[in-house]
Amino acid sequence: MNIEEIKKIPDELKASPKRSLGQNFLVSPQVVHKIIRRVEKEDLKEMVEVGPGLGALTLPLSEMCKATEKTLRLIELDQKFSQRWREKGFEVHEGDALKVNWSDFGFQQAALVSNLPYQISSSLVIDRSVQPFGIEFMILMFQKEVAQRIRARFGSKEYGLLSVIAQVFWEIDFVLEAGPKDFYPPPKIASRVLSFQKRKNVDLEEPKKFLSFVKAAFSQRRKLMIKNLGSYGGVSKESWIKAF
Repeated sequence: MNIEEIKKIPDELKASPKRSLGQNFLVSPQVVHKIIRRVEKEDLKEMVEVGPGLGALTLPLSEMCKATEKTLRLIELDQKFSQRWREKGFEVHEGDALKVNWSDFGFQQAALVSNLPYQISSSLVIDRSVQPFGIEFMILMFQKEVAQRIRARFGSKEYGLLSVIAQVFWEIDFVLEAGPKDFYPPPKIASRVLSFQKRKNVDLEEPKKFLSFVKAAFSQRRKLMIKNLGSYGGVSKESWIKAF
């Protein structure tokens, strides 16, 4: 299916792109090709795509999975698109990727691929960091500014909660830049694709508590960390000072 045919799908379904769901559909063959080439390097058993939408990524992912005997599952919030992919024989879980129970999927060695709706991108990265549930690799599209925060270095103004959580749990690499013309309808912002390789031997017994700690530490950026932490976790100020 070519890009012009893909663009006709919303009209066929009588479903115009919904701004509320962040539906800026990827339509660039060049961007899709580079994402697929990067995914092909990973020797994993399963693939899951969040927000297949018009299928620019879904169709080549499906072909790749068939050729390598991998399974592909889709998570789609929009009812009309969910129904469309089911009718084409795909396994679809209809729901919000931030609310579904990922443990129910039973992933063992899976790759997550998505042109993410921008409003859920940060939350999805954090969720799959502290509770990966079998996700070993991710390749995701972000608003450029969010991608910069994810890879920000210590001491920079972009460095914060998202930077810490992402970098503790993943080895993160730049894949490509994408412009407004690569989407339908075109957004007003630039985009960037990053890859995430799960780090081995992350020594954190309770990742969710670690997330809570980092949230407290960055709760008010203009204050000293010691003031942000306060009595966090029942620890006294004196104990925090000693730890620092």
